[in-house]
Order: sequence, then structure tokens, then C-alpha cells
Amino acid sequence: RNLGGIIIIDFIDMKSQDHKQQVLQALERNLAKDWAKTKITEVSVLGLVEMTRKRTRESLEHILCEPCGACGGRGVLKTAESMCLEIFREIIREVRLYKVQTLLVLASNDVVAMLLDEEADMLAELEIFLDVQIKFRAESEYNQEQYDVVLL
Repeated sequence: RNLGGIIIIDFIDMKSQDHKQQVLQALERNLAKDWAKTKITEVSVLGLVEMTRKRTRESLEHILCEPCGACGGRGVLKTAESMCLEIFREIIREVRLYKVQTLLVLASNDVVAMLLDEEADMLAELEIFLDVQIKFRAESEYNQEQYDVVLL
């Protein structure tokens, strides 16, 4: 259907040169009816036919699907550890910019759990270094990359 770009057709296992030509001619006849601009090469020494076809509509995937809400279509999410480091950087920015004494961090369950467990020592050092109190609230609706730093 709506294929576009470079298309390689494999005739490698087809032994008869006559059969290859018949298939190629049938392909050319049918492509003549195609409304999209196409170009086709002869069968190569390796038994391959190269074809280019201009895509004129959006892909079926683009029509039927939408990007993932959690990852934005990237296919991956940052790790909880990576998000902890990002939150630490944001806390430092906010405290330096607004000179606040108390912050509330809203984040996913996994990120808050990591902040309060594996990153607890780093968190304590950060609170002492910045002279700030940091509170946390796990938000079950947040995905792993979502967080908010609220000034209190």
C-alpha cells in the first residue's frame, strides 16, 4: 500500500531468467497504474530489483497511531536514578533563584522511593548545603519523567 522510498525486491532464489523477466514485466505493468511516481531497475547480478516510490500520503502508522504519552514517542523513559539527578539540579536552580526555605517535590512513586532510599544521603547533603527543607509527595498519576518542584 502506501510504501515510499527505496524498495528492494529479492529474486535471488528464482533460478530462471525468463521467470524473473515475466515477474518484472508484471510488476512494471501494475506500477504503470499506480498514481505514485515510481522508478524501477532491471534485475541485478545478485537477483535484486531496486524500486523508488514517492510517498504521497501519511503512513498507515501515522494515521492509526499517536505518540506514547509517557515517552513522547521516543520509545524509552529516563531511569528513576536519572530523574533523581535531574530533580537535584532543579532544586539547586530553584533555591538559588528564589531563595526559598522549603520545597515540595512531586514525582512518580518510583522516583520518590529512590530519593528517600538510595539517594537519601545525597538528599541530606543537599538540604544542608542549600539550607533548605525538602518535602516529597508521590503522585500515582505521574509517569517516571514527570515531576514538579513547588516553592513553599
